[in-house]
Amino acid sequence: MDIRRFIKEKSQLINQALEDYLPNQELHPAKLHESMSYSVLAGGKRLRPILVLEAAKLIGANEDDILAAACALELIHSYSLIHDDLPCMDDDDFRRGKPTNHKVFGDAIAVLAGDALLTYAFELMTEVKNISPDKVLLAIKELAKASGNRGMVGGQVADIMAEGQKIDGNELEYIHTHKTGALLKASVRVGAILAGASDEQLAALTTYAKEIGLGFQIVDDILDIEGDAKKLGKDIGSDLDRDKATFPAIYGLQESKEMASATCKRAKEALNIFGEDAELLLQLADYIIEREY
Repeated sequence: MDIRRFIKEKSQLINQALEDYLPNQELHPAKLHESMSYSVLAGGKRLRPILVLEAAKLIGANEDDILAAACALELIHSYSLIHDDLPCMDDDDFRRGKPTNHKVFGDAIAVLAGDALLTYAFELMTEVKNISPDKVLLAIKELAKASGNRGMVGGQVADIMAEGQKIDGNELEYIHTHKTGALLKASVRVGAILAGASDEQLAALTTYAKEIGLGFQIVDDILDIEGDAKKLGKDIGSDLDRDKATFPAIYGLQESKEMASATCKRAKEALNIFGEDAELLLQLADYIIEREY
């Protein structure tokens, strides 16, 4: 299967579900709901919800039953992007080729739209079908941990504190595995947990997810230097401008590329226990590490 075509087709399914789940943009207060939809429906490859669905399907779950959980991951990702783009954070003007949320709706509405997406994501987690309450509860806990102080938010704070500072590789890896990797890991684990994965299966998928999460951010660091702004749909060079801690800054471009390739290799090896059934997840690992935008 052509992985790019697969991602495009699966994204269409997820986009339709997101449109169905998002509040009507005319619902009062309309400006808030318009702002929420503006960022969520702005495009994107929908990797996180795809990982939820594919991890669950690998274990044997029905895709329709967990589609709400997959959408919840995308809402949290969208919230994080809205907040990351704010002037007090990364101060970016473009996201996915469009003006960032705060450029259109103002800082206050952008903050509140992000808040609303985060909280609505947890409401959506309760909309999964034909899944036992104990599994849903475990999945909600997983997502909360990955999104908060021990996950994405903690990584974002560490990233801010590292600006202009000299840090070692251990701290850099902490930043990347939490700021970006935590939500990618949660995507795989949420799908597996809802599907009823065994301890062995969950451990293998967790290793896979940790590796692609780290590799994803290493590639992001590389693309901030070598990427095409038109393809990426956002400004490049912002990491250098803000003197951010990145893999190329510490290890150089060539070694960073080799490290990204190594994460892909380890991720794929972790799925050996699934045999050919894991083919789509293997292809997704290649796609994440080899992507150009």
